[in-house]
Amino acid sequence: MSRRLSAYRPGASALLQIAARAQHIERWKLPRDTFPEGRRGYLRWRTTLAAHHADRATELMRDAGYDESEAATVAALLRKEGLADAPPDADVQVLEDVACLVFVEYYLGDFAANRSDEKVAEILQKTLKKMSARGRAAAGELLPPDQTAPPPANDQVG
Repeated sequence: MSRRLSAYRPGASALLQIAARAQHIERWKLPRDTFPEGRRGYLRWRTTLAAHHADRATELMRDAGYDESEAATVAALLRKEGLADAPPDADVQVLEDVACLVFVEYYLGDFAANRSDEKVAEILQKTLKKMSARGRAAAGELLPPDQTAPPPANDQVG
């Protein structure tokens, strides 16, 4: 996340860098298989993870001497607050773009290895839909030619 953020947003604020580093902090404490199967279980797991990451980052930032305002900013980034706004919060969108780029660069290949082409295309479409136009362009540079997908039809971000 840090390397990708540095390449994608050189000079990112210290708080955005902290959020990128805390994106999956202690993720192992909430394994996916401890939540129900299916979309509802997945969404509950993701929401619970975001809250855990925000809470843990807040604790660590307080211990390191950051003030409450700074810790609250990082927590809001980790909870993706403002992502659904039109236009979305710029730093939250950058964090989402970077997370998606890391998925494409490091995890899509393994993900695709044991799933149907249709499922991979579906997940890739969902990933691209969450990204800004700039993020999708960056993802296009990472995707092998056989894994490209057209941009989502309803572009919510610019």
